[in-house]
Formats: sequence, C-alpha cells, structure tokens
Amino acid sequence: MKHICVFCGSYSGEDREYRAAAEAVGRGIVQRKMGLVYGGGHVGLMGTLADAAMAAGGPVIGVMPSALVQKELAHTGVTELIEVRTMHERKALMADRADAFLALPGGFGTMDELFEIITWAQLGFHRKPIALLNVKGFFDPLLAFIDHLAEEGFIKPEHRQVLLVGTKPDALLDTLMTYEPPLVDKWVEREDL
Repeated sequence: MKHICVFCGSYSGEDREYRAAAEAVGRGIVQRKMGLVYGGGHVGLMGTLADAAMAAGGPVIGVMPSALVQKELAHTGVTELIEVRTMHERKALMADRADAFLALPGGFGTMDELFEIITWAQLGFHRKPIALLNVKGFFDPLLAFIDHLAEEGFIKPEHRQVLLVGTKPDALLDTLMTYEPPLVDKWVEREDL
C-alpha cells in the first residue's frame, strides 16, 4: 500500500477533536511510509490533514478542479497539486491514485466522495478498503441509516461489510493496511458507464 485517499471537510467543524483527528491521520499515514491523496484544499480539515502529513515529511498529492483553484482554495505547499476540469475527474483521479480510502467528518462533498467510492466497490470496480473515522460519534446517524438500508433489503450484507469503522486513527490506519475486502460480484466494467 502506497497511498491513502482521505475525504474530509473544507470546514473544520465545531469541535477541536475533529482537527486533532485530521492531524493524527496525516501523521499516521506518513509514519506508515505512505502518501496522502486528498482534495487539495488548504482550508478546514483538508488543510489540517495536509499540513500534518507534510510536517511529518510525507508526500501529499492534492487534486482540485480549476474553478476551486481559481478561488484560491488550493494548498500550494503540497508535494503535487493536480488541477482537473471537473469534480468527476477529481474523484476518479483520487480513486486511481489511492490504495485505500478513509473518511473523516465533513459535509456534502465528503459524503458524495464516500458514497461514490462505496458504490464503485459494490459494483466491483475496485477491492480497496474503505473506512470511516467515527470521531465523537460523528457518523453514528449515518451508520444507523446504512444499517436501515441493509435491514430493508436495499444493501446486500456483503456490501454492508465493505465499510470499516473505527474511532482511533492509528488502529484504523493499521486495519486499512491489512484488510481484505469481501469479494463481490462485478456487475459491469467501470469503462462501460
């Protein structure tokens, strides 16, 4: 495993623990001799995460659409900043560059990235591990909803198992490094969509 893609907020949230978790993840990735792939921002949890990884001496790859770069939201101090045309290109490139995915607290963008990468796993486009760092129970309502989807028959049990959850950054990073996702049937090839 060479790179972990982290999805997280462009805001920091109301609690200092969210920022502390982002810092711990950034440091933890580098301590495990891996690089960070993320959305490329210098603000919010994204900026905290990237700064922590860079301070620990690790490579940081940011991917950001041109429209957001022009709004001066890009982190110009990262190892590599890749400017793309669209949000779709951003997600696809981050997915291609990553060997695993980790979501921290965030808003609509974070949820969009997380659910798209889970959907790709469900469709069999990848077998890369996916996890949530459940800081202070942030994802508890979301996890209850996902369990509800499974209980109501909209998610197969093997697809529900694709999503790992942890509360401690170091332990969750270790789990990502050793986890083998369940084998799911491939529905279609990614290029066909």
